[in-house]
Amino acid sequence: MINSVVLVGRLTRDPELRKTNSGMSVASFTLAVDDSFRGPNGEKVTIFMPISVWGKSADNVAKFTRKGSLVGVTGRLTQRKYTRRTDNVEVSVTEVSASTVEFLDPKDASRSANANSGYAPDMSSPEPVSQVSPKQESKNLDSIDVVDDDLPF
Repeated sequence: MINSVVLVGRLTRDPELRKTNSGMSVASFTLAVDDSFRGPNGEKVTIFMPISVWGKSADNVAKFTRKGSLVGVTGRLTQRKYTRRTDNVEVSVTEVSASTVEFLDPKDASRSANANSGYAPDMSSPEPVSQVSPKQESKNLDSIDVVDDDLPF
């Protein structure tokens, strides 16, 4: 049996970060995912899937994402039941327990989003530089023997 979920979508609200009694972080959010199938009248169908993520990943999700952020989630489906305190009705919830959350927004978008949250990345370190000298680079390019017929395009 396989229980694996892969979703790409946008957060419908800012993630909610909580701590368990033992101090473990858990972040919850809802992901809006466009379904590949269309509705009966050809309209787009959107699925709203509740997601929970634990530990350091939860801290990172809460720190670096916000409403509208594009993320990729991999995980598994889980189901839990609880009794509502207000009316003693038993409620069943199906959600994704995420094992990884990838931030898919471009870096510029995340920087502007983080400007509002107080996060300031360290910009003092220079960009990585190539370890290959220009002489070596041109030498390496000159030594490639490829026939045009061998190219896939």
